Amino acid sequence: MAKQKKHPAGTIALNKKALHDYYIEQRFEAGIALAGWEIKSLRAGKAQLTDSYVLLKDGEAWLLGSHITPLTAASTHVIADPTRTRKLLLHKNELGKLFGAVQQKGFACVALALYWKKHLVKCEIALAKGKKEFDKRAVEKERDSNREIQRAVRSKGKDD
Repeated sequence: MAKQKKHPAGTIALNKKALHDYYIEQRFEAGIALAGWEIKSLRAGKAQLTDSYVLLKDGEAWLLGSHITPLTAASTHVIADPTRTRKLLLHKNELGKLFGAVQQKGFACVALALYWKKHLVKCEIALAKGKKEFDKRAVEKERDSNREIQRAVRSKGKDD
């Protein structure tokens, strides 16, 4: 009996813009309902999460704005919609936390990453609070100063 192929390990897609635009309060791991052609595209790394968000409606969570590019070798009898709305699979208590927090002022639910967990695709979603423009500048300034400190420490170590 032949061994099965290993699935690609690690991250498929990241939403770096969400980390720039929001303070992350709490993270959740959600399953995602996908079609066969979408899994094949994800194995090829053809996913994008920029501008994607989570819509909470009728006691369910839906991923909107994500883009999974269909492969050219995909089946011809399937009509592939790259930006279709995908259902997120969460426990009831997690959905309750999300619904309660999104009702509060300033909270949003955003998708941070798509990744493999064994043979399943998982979506990391987060409860986030929006940053103001001056907050973004302050974070960038702090990051630059930390980078300068690290450079100085490294160059000091080389001189010795």
